[in-house]
Amino acid sequence: MTDQITQQQVNQTAWAACDTFRGVVDAGQYKDYILVMLFLKYISDLWNEHIREYQKQFGGDETRIRRRLERERFILPEGASFYDLYAKRNEANIGELINIALEKIEDSNRAKLEGVFRNIDFNSESNLGRVKDRNRRLKNMLEDFAKPELDLRPSRVTEDIIGECYIYLISRFASDAGKKAGEFYTPAAVSRLLAKLAGPKAGDTICDPACGSGSLLIRAAEEVGSDNFALFGQEVNGATWALARMNMFLHAKDAARIEWCDTLNSPALIEGDHLMRFDVVVANPPFSLDKWGAEDAPNDQYNRFWRGIPPKSKGDYGFITHMIEIAKRQSGRVAVIVPHGVLFRGGAEGAIRKALIEENLLDAVVGLPANLFTTTGIPVAILVFDRSREEGGANEARKDVLFIDASKEFSPSKTQNVMDEAHTAKVLETYRTRAEIEKYSHRAGLEELAENGFNLNIPRYVDSFEAEEEVDVTALQKDISRIEAELIEVRAKMASYLKELGVNA
Repeated sequence: MTDQITQQQVNQTAWAACDTFRGVVDAGQYKDYILVMLFLKYISDLWNEHIREYQKQFGGDETRIRRRLERERFILPEGASFYDLYAKRNEANIGELINIALEKIEDSNRAKLEGVFRNIDFNSESNLGRVKDRNRRLKNMLEDFAKPELDLRPSRVTEDIIGECYIYLISRFASDAGKKAGEFYTPAAVSRLLAKLAGPKAGDTICDPACGSGSLLIRAAEEVGSDNFALFGQEVNGATWALARMNMFLHAKDAARIEWCDTLNSPALIEGDHLMRFDVVVANPPFSLDKWGAEDAPNDQYNRFWRGIPPKSKGDYGFITHMIEIAKRQSGRVAVIVPHGVLFRGGAEGAIRKALIEENLLDAVVGLPANLFTTTGIPVAILVFDRSREEGGANEARKDVLFIDASKEFSPSKTQNVMDEAHTAKVLETYRTRAEIEKYSHRAGLEELAENGFNLNIPRYVDSFEAEEEVDVTALQKDISRIEAELIEVRAKMASYLKELGVNA
């Protein structure tokens, strides 16, 4: 075995460990057990390697070793490592022992991991079966993660490999579990495109108010090109919030502030009596969320919905207006994934859309291909808002909206369409230059938008219709006549053969 382990090896071994639960536990549930165990295995291997390093430095001076370890990013309490649990894998109460170990880890790392494991129970009969079956499954899982291929010491793997494995598993769970589990994952190519359109730079504060497992925030951070940024997120689902916290830890971004809250009804990223504001805001919020809180929106203490109250059965503009309100005035940037209905629906949504356009906040509309997501096969769009277009902002002179129709920019695959690097590069170059390209992009001024009733449906601005090859009707009719004559001849021959065989046709 070589010292280094590849991304593919880690991914495949971790995915194989899921066989313990497949067919028995719903993918939306067993993802939590697998991802928590991967997390525990990684921090255990990291801790053990640090101990070995410090033993070489300080000999047997346990006091100095302990002091050095306490300055690490985390503390692994005695008896709580993966290897402690592996040694006890045959115990009758192994599920309880795992729970106790995770609780110890939380207690010792409250600033970074408090509450992360509260929503997972390795001793759950409803999820993992009765004692005998549960113990067998947990033993198999511990043995899977003890394989040499999953030796996750820092000398063998990088944080990037572990973090990417985490995202890989999340994407596979989303694909396997369908819509429910897919809610916490945005495809990598779409995340990268959204992050690049948002354009975070050094020194920026970056927020995702519907952050799911945190992968989009991580992609946005990667765009900065340095460690000079601050990450913030909010997530309403407790189990998914825990995934985001672990995901940040595994990507060495554990300084990120990820809040467990309902963004539209009780946002937690606040300063005093007002919402925190950020340089960059990105999100892939739930599409057309029903019962999002419209009944309380008129009395919102942060006055986010002053442009209008979105319909109670469609929360899209609730998220959009929240994102715009938390972007810094005259400089903040917003990039959000939306269903196409957001572009053209009337009523309250039409009024909000009109207000945003008249405020000169909308910078671009990018139409994406269908079937990119595990959650839906419908095509979606990215809206880019730029508060630097406000009066006093650096781009206040820009008065047009760029429309890009990238709906045909994809490579088909077995289950989903994929936007390759070339496809996203074309979108980004067009956005950067604001170029008008026939059948691909168009800049529309306020007058043109008003003429269209502030409807943002992309075909109104980008004519991507491809004329079909003209059909020669006369030639086609001759072909049909020829085929019909041949068919009559074949039927006559078949009847003759059947008669010879004594079979009635």
